[in-house]
Amino acid sequence: MPTHRVALAAAVLTAALATAGCSQDNPVAEEGAEVRGGAIGPDEMVTEDLSVLQVQLEYPLDGVYEPGEDASLFLGIANTGNTEDDLVDVRGPDFADAEITVDGEPGVIRVTGDDNVYVGAEGGPTITLVDLERSLRSSQSIPVTLVFEEAGEVTLDAPVAAEGQNPEPTYDFPDPAEDPTEG
Repeated sequence: MPTHRVALAAAVLTAALATAGCSQDNPVAEEGAEVRGGAIGPDEMVTEDLSVLQVQLEYPLDGVYEPGEDASLFLGIANTGNTEDDLVDVRGPDFADAEITVDGEPGVIRVTGDDNVYVGAEGGPTITLVDLERSLRSSQSIPVTLVFEEAGEVTLDAPVAAEGQNPEPTYDFPDPAEDPTEG
C-alpha cells in the first residue's frame, strides 16, 4: 500500500476513534441535558442597518427554568443607519407573552439612528418572557420573534446562557465632582 494511503487511513481511523470517544455522555443527544460551557447567543441582521446581537435568556438561579416561570431576555440592538426604529413586540411558541419595559413602564424600545441599545443592561430597557411553556437548561433554546415597526420581523433561537455568563453590572466610576483626597 502506498505511504500516502497508509497515512490517510491512519488519519481516518484516528478521527473515527476520537469521535467514538466523544459519543459517550453526549449531552446534546439527551433531551433536556445541559451542555457545559453554554453558548453565546446568535447575531442576526434584520436589515442592512439594523442587527440584533448576542440574544440569550438569563441563566436561571437554580439552573433550570420550569414551565410557568418567567425568563429575562438579553440582547443588543445595533442601528448603523440614520433612521430610528422601534421594537414593538416579542413573541414565540414557547411562552405566553412578553413584557417590554422602558424606564419602568410598559412600552416600545426605540433604537435611534447610529446608536446601540442594550436590553437587560443596568438602567436599560428589559424584556421578560412570561409563562414559559417548557423546561429549559443552559444552552437549550427557544425561538423568539422580534417585531420592529419599520424593519419587520426576525426570528432566531434564544439560548439559555451558561452559568457565569450573566450580564455583570457596569463599573461605577467615582463622581468627578467629589475629591477623594479631601477628608
